[in-house]
Amino acid sequence: MLNLNDIDLFVFDFDGVMTDNSFYLSENGEESVKLSRSDGLAISVLHKLKKEILILSSESNPVVSLRAKKLLLKVKQNSKDKKKTLENYCYKKNISLDKVMYVGNDINDYFAIKTCRFSACPYDSHQEIKDIVTYNLSTKGGYGVIRDLIENVFEINLVNILKEN
Repeated sequence: MLNLNDIDLFVFDFDGVMTDNSFYLSENGEESVKLSRSDGLAISVLHKLKKEILILSSESNPVVSLRAKKLLLKVKQNSKDKKKTLENYCYKKNISLDKVMYVGNDINDYFAIKTCRFSACPYDSHQEIKDIVTYNLSTKGGYGVIRDLIENVFEINLVNILKEN
């Protein structure tokens, strides 16, 4: 079990972590994705525990912005070099990379994951990512990965946290 006090920043990739890495494309060219409400509940618990959270995406997409806004999350989009973006973010916020939990699923997360002391990936991640992360989760992307992380890696009982206050 990992102690929540070991983490100052949670970083989540969007596509493949918060989504199942699929998208819907309308005839008007509008994209939409399927998200898990379980992740939203887990994020609300992280907020209650006063943890900083960042969505870090290589894409620039209004869906990411809308989800971040709804969940009150900081977001960095259109990152062509996630490692550099993360390092800059942590430098500006005075957060040690030894206190970062990065959750990603694909090759574009590889170097950012390697930079962090703690990392996790969904069950259906690319094998290269599965081989380097600290924790391989049992949940597929888009099906409650963040909740899986909070409940099973950190062993946090969401009910106990949510009933406080």
